[in-house]
Amino acid sequence: MAAPLLAEGRRVCREGCPGCRLDEINKANTGVPYLNFFFIWVVCLCAALPIQSLFPYLYFMIQDLKVAKQEQDIGFYAGFVGETYFLGRTISAVPWGMFADKYGRKPCIVISILSVIVLNTLFGLSTTYWMAIVTRGLLGLLCGILGPIKAYASEVCTKEHQALGISLVTSSRAIALIIGPAIGGFLAQPAKKYPNLFSEESIFGRFPYFLPCLVISVLAAGACVACIWLPETLHVYNDDKIEAIDTMEVQVDDSILEESLLKNRQLMSAIILYCVFSLHDTAYFEIFSLWAVSSRKYRGLSLTSQDIGTVLAISGFGVLVYQLVIYPLLAKYVGLIKPLRSAAVLSVLLLATYPLMSNLYGMELQVLINIASLLKNMFAATITIACNILQNTSVPQEQRGVANGISVTLMSIFKAVAPAAAGILFSWSQENITGLFLPGDLIMFLMLNMVSVIGLLLTFKPFCSMPSATK
Repeated sequence: MAAPLLAEGRRVCREGCPGCRLDEINKANTGVPYLNFFFIWVVCLCAALPIQSLFPYLYFMIQDLKVAKQEQDIGFYAGFVGETYFLGRTISAVPWGMFADKYGRKPCIVISILSVIVLNTLFGLSTTYWMAIVTRGLLGLLCGILGPIKAYASEVCTKEHQALGISLVTSSRAIALIIGPAIGGFLAQPAKKYPNLFSEESIFGRFPYFLPCLVISVLAAGACVACIWLPETLHVYNDDKIEAIDTMEVQVDDSILEESLLKNRQLMSAIILYCVFSLHDTAYFEIFSLWAVSSRKYRGLSLTSQDIGTVLAISGFGVLVYQLVIYPLLAKYVGLIKPLRSAAVLSVLLLATYPLMSNLYGMELQVLINIASLLKNMFAATITIACNILQNTSVPQEQRGVANGISVTLMSIFKAVAPAAAGILFSWSQENITGLFLPGDLIMFLMLNMVSVIGLLLTFKPFCSMPSATK
């Protein structure tokens, strides 16, 4: 399919159009819109916190709800609570993208944050298993921020700052992976952990999982207030017609506007690439956590949960610095595709060394596992940001909400499959440490690397069709 083209003459400014107003502001001020970027980061962080915050206490919550007849069934019921959010997001991602394309990015962002405030609070007050299921599912259904916020981050700034804008979305979610479990782990069951501060008769004693949800809801309320200062980026005119504007200084062929998004080869190439690497990253995090705490007799590292938390905190901070400082410069001077391919190759080589770490101990192990985790997360961030930018530059502005909705839908399906597949693979590897042509852990990381290799192959023709500017 030919590269998108949009004649320069089609760029128009209409009075009363919020997108045109923002274009004029960006023309006058070509610097980094730090304030808007900060608000985007805060909003993304608060929307992502509920996803991860429940896992430290989910086991105990299911136990207290008394839905499991025996202890072995707790994990079964907990899995449904964890997956319900992604199921809701899978169903609603495309409709939310259509909503954002028709009514604007800002209303979608505000509604999503309001859903976090209300439904996350209700989840903390759950007294039955089905209440927890319903509130969690509705949260995934109504929090449709992930697709539109990516389009918003690429539209609120000029072209040279797009990489930084997209990196803010991914970095905020990376930070949520650290802050969320910390909030859930430290603040759940406060009457038991901090009896001097919270009594069993208080609301936090009667609802032991309300405090972490309340803290996240309060943070989300602050983010909702911050939305007041977010400008709308969608071009909407008085006759309610939305016109494609060349805000990213790329040209888009009129014929592409008439075709279905599913037939947009560049878009679908980027989405498929994103889904494959999302599957890899989610499976990696699942396997890494299980492998790192497993016993040495299973060729694990025998690390504690505190050790894992330290590793994730260090890598999370390092990735944040990388996304905000290093990657924007890398994308500016090298492009998107070359760093993406390099990151995929280096990730394969790095993962191949993981099984060897079971022979290390003490400080040597601590140093190397921290370095390896940091590098692996930097490679993952490089690939994720590139895929997001490629998706948003493959379609005109009025289709970005729906395009990102399709992306989120497919990505959510892959992410829902990944943990189960990774868990099965990990269990199989421990049952087959010996007796095969290779130890089970080597085969496990080999299978994980195969997903990366598939993703790498998808960046080349004829599988991938990318604009020449991104190569």
